[in-house]
Order: sequence, then structure tokens, then C-alpha cells
Amino acid sequence: MTTRLHAADLAAQLADGSVTSVEATQAQLDRIAAVDGDLNAFLHVDAEGALATAADVDARRAAGETLPTLAGVPIAVKDLINTTGQPTTAGSKILEGWVPPYDATVVGRLRAAGLPILGKTNLDEFAMGSSNEHSAYGPARNPWDTSRIPGGSSGGSAAAVAAFEAPLALGTDTGGSIRQPGAMTGIVGVKPTYGGVSRYGVIAMASSLDQVGPMARSVLDAALLHEVVAGHDPRDSTSIDAPVPSVVEAARRGDVAGLRIGVVREFAGEGFQPGVQRRFDEAVAKLADAGAEIVEVSCPSFTHGIAAYYLVMPSEVSSNLARFDAMRYGLRVSPEGNPSPSAEQVMAATRDAGLGDEVKRRIILGTYALSSGYYDAYYGSAQKVRTLIAQDFNAAFDQVDVLFSPTAPTTAWRLGEKSDDPLAMYLEDVCTIPANLAGVPGISVPIGLADDSGLPVGGQFLAPAQADDRLYNAGAALERLVPAPVLEEVVR
Repeated sequence: MTTRLHAADLAAQLADGSVTSVEATQAQLDRIAAVDGDLNAFLHVDAEGALATAADVDARRAAGETLPTLAGVPIAVKDLINTTGQPTTAGSKILEGWVPPYDATVVGRLRAAGLPILGKTNLDEFAMGSSNEHSAYGPARNPWDTSRIPGGSSGGSAAAVAAFEAPLALGTDTGGSIRQPGAMTGIVGVKPTYGGVSRYGVIAMASSLDQVGPMARSVLDAALLHEVVAGHDPRDSTSIDAPVPSVVEAARRGDVAGLRIGVVREFAGEGFQPGVQRRFDEAVAKLADAGAEIVEVSCPSFTHGIAAYYLVMPSEVSSNLARFDAMRYGLRVSPEGNPSPSAEQVMAATRDAGLGDEVKRRIILGTYALSSGYYDAYYGSAQKVRTLIAQDFNAAFDQVDVLFSPTAPTTAWRLGEKSDDPLAMYLEDVCTIPANLAGVPGISVPIGLADDSGLPVGGQFLAPAQADDRLYNAGAALERLVPAPVLEEVVR
């Protein structure tokens, strides 16, 4: 039953010799073999590499070496993050089978801390999506109901953690892609302050928005992983050269007495599923009963977040994906019936065959927004709205310590339900996008099951930049007030 343990509890058992890392890692690999055929959470499993790391940790521990806290605890990694020895596909056919020649900084830190990497998890292609349905390798499925989406784009990581295939996972969050799937699968998901975790070696979607973060079954577990991967990296020009906030200490504290919690007026009402709203209102009441001061705040620019995001993000996508040109690495397709194609013709044929519809949609939208004559009207205006959103955050944090809202307006929907309506899917990120536009940190914590769907609901805390410890303190307190629902059916 080691697969059911929280990472902190497993780490304690590894340290006292109750279980070995090889045993724990093999148990996770057995669990993946048993259930992942139904979930498709993993795109690649590296049993040999994971067991080798586990054996090394066991040998070092037996020799009396002092090891990092999470040494020997297995982890899954989103397949957008470079790993030597394992493919990194970004969920796209254009990178099928590509094995990076170097590790991302966060992967290097996992290896240095002794965490066996179980494999690479499924995602929307190049992290573009809110449902994991845009993966070129088929969608991951929600372990609460396999007819439903697990959220996206880090849906594979969320499903793996929720289904006890891994105690920990790394995801990436560009507009909510850690927090939203965390909410929809009943786990904890954290988007750190922008620049708080290195992006070096992470395939870029939108460079000013992307952030790597932890996914776990408890706030403390997420904090322990955050502490491993965070910190300055000179290879990432956007990395913050400052100490990592005391997130583990904050997660162990978990006390909201006297904390000023702002409830965002714009994140309620029309468009929010009644069952989600009820669980959120109950969570607010419990926070108040625990001694928090609840303050209603207005952030009017947040209502324009989706419009601004879907201009800024596709513009950066258009730039970042230009590197997939069939010339340097990845897929290369020659046009049919053309024995001597030009470089442009090969590039066009390769992108047509290797990229999915959602990726093409965003490239086209971004290229249009950046084109001559439209740059100021679209991209320039979106950047101005982005500034207004940051100003709304600053004004709100002058009044309160953290903000609290639902993580997503609905629970997980059925596969295919929104596939023909991209705008409806984009609206699922209404609560999460402002944090990415402003660079502030956010955490999603389970707050129960919606009574109108029986599916998990998440509550989201947001904090000022570099105040990630506030998230963990508030999240841990909420976790004690509203215990996370247990996925007993998946366990059986």
C-alpha cells in the first residue's frame, strides 16, 4: 500500500528503513501497469532508469549517507520537460521519439535530490489546451470518471497523482495548466511565482507566461517538491536571484487566524456551476470560522484576462514554434509528388503532418496579431490590459494577504463535449489566467465534491509575487478544514 502514501509519509518510511526505494518504486511501476491502460496518463515509462536511481538511493542510505528529504520518492514528469535517456515529445507528432541531449534544470535537481523518475506524462500538444484532448497520443482520462477529461494541459500528471500512479509530479502552468487539472482530479497543484522555478530545458509555449510547478496529494508534499526544484538558475534569464520562500515551514504551519483573505467579486455568479459555487461558499465560511478575515475585493480588469491572454499567448506561440522547421531536429516530411522540394515546401509539409489543429489555430492567431498593421491594435492592447491586471493585483494585495476563488468555473466535462467549441474551453481558465499575466503565484486545493456532478472542486489562493509561502500556509489550513476527497474506486 505504499502507493497510497503521501510523499512526506513515504519519505519518513524510507528514512527509517520501513521500506526501500526499490520496493516503493516497483510498487508504483506495478500500479502504472495495472491502471494506465485505462487512463493514458503516461506517454513513456522508464522502469529501468527509475529502479536504478532507487537502488542507488538505497545503497547510499545503507552506507550511512545523509540524503535529501525526498530521496527515493518516485515522481512523474510532464512530457514538456527535457530528460536525457527518455523521449520528450511535448505531446506532438513533430517530436515523436526525440530524446533530448540534456536535462532541464528542474530534472537535474530531481536527480540530485535522488527522486526516481517513473516516466513522462501526457499533455495537450505543446501544452495548448484545457482538457488534454489535444494530445497527439490520445487523451489522458480522469480517474474519477474515465469518460471525462482530467483537465489540461498537465492532465497526465494530474491523473497519475490522483490515481496513485505517482505520489508527486511536475507540470507546467501557462494559463492554469497545473491548477485547473489539479482541481478537476482532486489534488493539489501549484503555480510558483514567475521566475521562481527555472524554465531552462522546458519546451517553450509562451515564454512570459510558462512556469513549472509541483502536483501532489497534499499541500506539504507540494511544498517539499517546490523546495527541491525552485531557486535561481543562471541559465534562465528570467530566473529570480533571490532566496526561495520558506514554503515547507508555511505548509507545516497552516494557520489562517488573523489572515486577511480577499474574495474576488468577479469570480462568481453567471457561468459558475452551482455545485462549484456551493463548495466554494462553504470553504469561505470555514475559513472565516477558523479566524480569517474575509474581505470582498473587486478586480475589474480580471474580466478582460481571457481576451488579453489569447492574444499574448498565441503571439509568443507563433514565435516559439518557428524553431520546428524540419531542418534541425524532429519530424521531417517531404511533399508527395515532388522529388526536389524546397526548404519551404518541406517545412510546410512537416508542419501540416506534425502539428495538430489547436496548435495550428494558435500559431495562425498569433501570427495575425503580430502582423504589420495589427500589432498595436491587438498585441499592444493586450499588453496594456496585462498591466491593468497587475495593477488590480497590487491594489487588492494592499487590502488583503491572499485572494481566494474557485479554481475553475465547472467540474470535469465529458470527453468531446467542448471539442467543437474552442471558446467554451478557453473560458474554463477564467479564474487562473490573471495570475499568469501578472506573474503571481497560485495554488489549487481540493474543497470537496460538487453535489450536482459528484466530481472534485478546487479552491484557488493567489498571493503577491515571491510570497509563495502565503499560499502554502493558507492552503494547508484549508486542507485541514476541508479534507480532500479520497478516490476509493480507483484504489480498488
